[in-house]
Amino acid sequence: MENKKARKVYVVGHKNPDTDSICSAMAYANLKRQITGNSYVAKRAGQINEETQYVLKRFGVAAPGLLENVRTQVKDIELNKIAGVGSGVSLRRAWELMKENKNKSIPVFAAGGELEGLITVGDIAKSYMDVYGRNLLSEAKTQYKSIAETLDGEIKTGDGEICFERGKVGIGASSPELMEDFIEPGDLIILGNRYEVQFCAIEMDASCIVVCQGATISKTIMKLAKEKGCVIISTPHDTFTVARLINQSIPVKHFMTRENLVMFQPGDYIEDIKDAMAKKRYRDFPIVDKRGKFWGFISRRRLMDAKKKQVILVDHNEKTQAVDGIDEASILEIIDHHRLGSGIETVGPVYFRNQPVGCTATIVYQMYLENDVEISSTIAALLCAAITSDTLMFRSPTCTPIDERAARELAKIADINIEELASSMFRAGSNLMKKNPKDICLQDFKKFEVSGVDLGVSQINCMSKEELEEIKKKVQPYLQTALLEKGLDVMYMMLTNIIEETTELLCVGTNARGIITEAFDLPDAVGDIVLKGVVSRKKQLIPAIVVSLQS
Repeated sequence: MENKKARKVYVVGHKNPDTDSICSAMAYANLKRQITGNSYVAKRAGQINEETQYVLKRFGVAAPGLLENVRTQVKDIELNKIAGVGSGVSLRRAWELMKENKNKSIPVFAAGGELEGLITVGDIAKSYMDVYGRNLLSEAKTQYKSIAETLDGEIKTGDGEICFERGKVGIGASSPELMEDFIEPGDLIILGNRYEVQFCAIEMDASCIVVCQGATISKTIMKLAKEKGCVIISTPHDTFTVARLINQSIPVKHFMTRENLVMFQPGDYIEDIKDAMAKKRYRDFPIVDKRGKFWGFISRRRLMDAKKKQVILVDHNEKTQAVDGIDEASILEIIDHHRLGSGIETVGPVYFRNQPVGCTATIVYQMYLENDVEISSTIAALLCAAITSDTLMFRSPTCTPIDERAARELAKIADINIEELASSMFRAGSNLMKKNPKDICLQDFKKFEVSGVDLGVSQINCMSKEELEEIKKKVQPYLQTALLEKGLDVMYMMLTNIIEETTELLCVGTNARGIITEAFDLPDAVGDIVLKGVVSRKKQLIPAIVVSLQS
């Protein structure tokens, strides 16, 4: 798993997370960081319930960030990161950068660093092949310093920062008499070493003269140019070469592509952009974030090198309970204490630890001991709270002596009283009357697939019989809606009284009551379904339903 360039790994529990799912993910991510030194990040796959919120707040821990799905995104691909250019850079400089880096296009940035456009090999070829007027250089507002740089020359006098803004480009190969007929104020004139031609161009108010072949420029010409505000550029090239090269000094913004750019964002999903890329014949597509910052280029070839998100699943092993997009992720490990479900497949072997204990946090605690990693008081408090919650303070039939011993040891490290913690947690978790029926029903909801039947089971644990009655009145009318919204065949809701260790079961769906009456050998005419001694979804309700459906 670890390598020289270790990638981020998400440690995440199931949807509709409970205290065990959240706390175990946080504790296990911390353990992996301690062991490897690499980036393991705890995440949550849904909204945190009141009980877990209480635990996190009590022990001063921020909730893990929400991981909505683990589909492969653009940011999971190694992009082609290219140093761009400013919009005032010359075509020649852009071409040189393309050759140096073997690129077909480079990004062009505005002054604030935002992507302004792209300059491609095709754009540069167009600047050579199309026929343009002699005013192109001034229309493009070309800086004199860019002209000098393109011509491998230097500015002898004048301000190179200002632009050639009006006039045309001409060649001073005629006599002064003939030149007077075509030179206009503001023109740029390419000429040689003839003093009288240089003098004539400046006197006719040329804005710039380009002196070829490194010819000597007299003091008189220099003085006159300064007086008239004329820029003088000296170049070693001959007149023909200068005339051929000079248009390469035009800034890229004049030829770059800026309209109708096909761009993507780092958060876009690979599957969603494939079609858009296929419809265009572009070689590269720019990736730009919401602030306009350029991240790099993506190509069709690079889609093949997309790296799946790496995840570790805790407290579940069924696809129906996993974060969305799990099929597109690379599962590295599964740490769980539930029955083996269906749906999750891996490309290769993974580290899979599944133990018949009452809580995933118990397994994580064991792994800290096995790896000789010190458990901080905060991690101990989280793990202890998770065990206390999942085992209903050791009342649940899922609880094993291993769970209770682990919780007691963790309580010592965290210096907490388990009985007081349990009372406070359960009270916070059962304070649901301000919530709407949907939120109550789906607070601790899990979906299962058994013998071709899609069933959902929600559970509410409470220490007050009266409060459970109020919750029942509130949620019962919503169950049929939940059945349809979740696409289920059967929906159950467990109203569990922690003190009395009983569960009243609400049910809707095809033969929902029949499945339960058979599973628990109840009379067909039973009214309210009250299951005495049944408090565990994992160890009591689901196994009985599985046997009933399979029979």
